[in-house]
Amino acid sequence: MPSVHVVGSLNADQVMEVPACPRAGETVLGSGMRISAGGKGGNQAAAAARGGARTTMVGATGADAHGRLVRRALAEAGVETASVRTVPDVHTGVAMVLVEPGGDNRIVIASGANSRLTEEDAEAGLAAVEPGDIVLLQLEVPAPVVNHAARLARSRGATTVLNAAPAPADLSCPAPGSHDVLVVNDPEARAVAGLLGIPTDSPEERVVALAQELDALVVCTMGEQGAYAAGSGRGEPVLHVPAFPADAVDTTAAGDTFTGYLAAALAGGADLPDALAGASTAAGLSVTRSGGMTSIPALREVCEARAAHPLTTTAEV
Repeated sequence: MPSVHVVGSLNADQVMEVPACPRAGETVLGSGMRISAGGKGGNQAAAAARGGARTTMVGATGADAHGRLVRRALAEAGVETASVRTVPDVHTGVAMVLVEPGGDNRIVIASGANSRLTEEDAEAGLAAVEPGDIVLLQLEVPAPVVNHAARLARSRGATTVLNAAPAPADLSCPAPGSHDVLVVNDPEARAVAGLLGIPTDSPEERVVALAQELDALVVCTMGEQGAYAAGSGRGEPVLHVPAFPADAVDTTAAGDTFTGYLAAALAGGADLPDALAGASTAAGLSVTRSGGMTSIPALREVCEARAAHPLTTTAEV
C-alpha cells in the first residue's frame, strides 16, 4: 500500500485559553496553560498515520525537551521519525496559541529548528519514495526545501499535496504546475488568488479558477461551510462536502487533521468524494477537543462518526 511522506514543521505548542485576545497595550488573564506537540508538519503526519496510512516524517527539532516531546508524540501516533534531524544549536520550533471561547485562535510561531531544514534533509528523507506514494508539504519550512521535495517526489512518480499555509507572500511556492493537489482554507485561497490576479467572488468560482491557473486539484476548506474541491480540467464539477456538525472547543488542528486524513485516504485508493467526507468528519471531531496533535481522532472514531452522521459529497456543475 502506498505511503505518506511528510516534509514539514515540528513545534511545541504553548496553548492558553483567554476570554479574548489582547489588543495593543492590553493585558488579559488566561487559563488552562498546556504544552503539547504540534506544527503543521507534525500534526498532518499524525493525522495521516491515525487515518491508516504508513507515514514518515522529515523534519528538524532542537536538542531540547520540546524536541523530545514532539518525537515521542509522533511515535505514539504511529509516525516513523528516523528522518527527523536534531539540530544542536537552536531550539525546537514553538507556537504560542491563544484560544478564545468558541474555539477561535491566534497563533505566533518562532521557527527555530524548522528554519534549518535543508534540501539534503529532504533528499535523504524521501529516498524511499515510490510511485503512488503521497508527499505532503506545507509552508512552515523554507520554500526552497518545499520546492525541492516536490520536484523529487514527482520525479519518482509520487503525488504531491501542498497545504499552502501560512498564506504565501509570492508564487515561489505554490508555483503553477509544481504540485498535484493544493489544500487551502478560505483566507489562504484568497491570498493565492490575489497573487494570480483572480477575482475572489464565490468559493466555487475561486477553486475552479485556482485549479485551472495552478494545473492542480484544489481543495478549499471553509469552516462551518464545509469544503469545496475542483480539478484542473475545464467543465469538471465542483465538489462540496458539508462540515461535520460539532460544538467547537479549539480549532487549532482542524485544517491539519483534514489535510492529513485526506492524504491518507488518497494513499489508500479512496475516490475523492469519499476522501473529502472522511477528512471533513475527522476535522469536525478534532475541534471538539483541546490541543494540536492530541485533538486528532483515531480512524476507529472517524468510522463510527461517519456511520452515525454520514456526510454526502455533492457535485455542483
